[in-house]
Amino acid sequence: MDICWLCVILAGIAVYLLTQFIRFIFADADLTLLWAHKELSCQLAALGARLVLSARRENELERVKRSSLKAEDILVLPLDLLDRASHQEKTATALKHFGDIDVLINNGGRTQRSLCIEADVDVYQALMELNYLGTVSVTKQVLPHMIRRGSGIIATVSSVAGFVGVPLATGYAASKHAVQGFFNSLRTELADYPNITISTICPGPVISTIVQNAFTEELGKPVDTAGDQTHKMSTERCVHLTLIGLANHVKEMWIAEQPFLLFCYLWQYTPTLAWYLTNVLGKKRVQNFKAGLDADSAYFSKPKVKTT
Repeated sequence: MDICWLCVILAGIAVYLLTQFIRFIFADADLTLLWAHKELSCQLAALGARLVLSARRENELERVKRSSLKAEDILVLPLDLLDRASHQEKTATALKHFGDIDVLINNGGRTQRSLCIEADVDVYQALMELNYLGTVSVTKQVLPHMIRRGSGIIATVSSVAGFVGVPLATGYAASKHAVQGFFNSLRTELADYPNITISTICPGPVISTIVQNAFTEELGKPVDTAGDQTHKMSTERCVHLTLIGLANHVKEMWIAEQPFLLFCYLWQYTPTLAWYLTNVLGKKRVQNFKAGLDADSAYFSKPKVKTT
């Protein structure tokens, strides 16, 4: 009888592990985030969000506001991450308008498409000023308000490049590694404030305009072509998963389709194997870049030659 029960228990464990393995194969986010999915509706309903939209292009912010069903709950507040002297005033304006800041989402930044050997140091400085110091500056303005209240969420869009080596993006990866280090350290400093959530969001390839706006080897030099973006995760899916994570106060989210999600796990748990595979794919990526092919879509399918 005892042996029968043991067989049942082992069979149950085997079925559970097989189920999770199948889920992982078809996953586009880490398992912690996927397990939190059921809480989305009730958490978002409880938020009753009012928005402060900030970026440099005010006309784009106004367009987003006009497309909203509740435009009266949106404040357009133009902000330049590089103008750190203005961040205190901008924060004060938001607080005066709404009274509180419950959630800060840091989502500003630019990526990079250039080889280290060819890139000017000015490009690296610009990446750190924008992606890292600009984010830190805004966070430092909002954080004291959350500490006084004893609650809040600071969510920062980092990248898989925040903990993975990425060829053609040495400066971008460095800036995102810095972001990860800052917020991981800040999270421990706020241990006495358990109701303040520090969440870092690490997407893999996602459809966006980030490639079109990437830094190249020289400041002011645009990317030749962004290439085909259709193979990447949709923006809607990435945002949906991000909201699930924020609603459940997930500290770090990996959002990527396979096989990129697998690489996240390999870098986290088997770095030696991850280095080997990254070197293989990274070498191919650099070769494609030098040959004028699209760097992003050339990993697992035959790349299309760039046209002029």
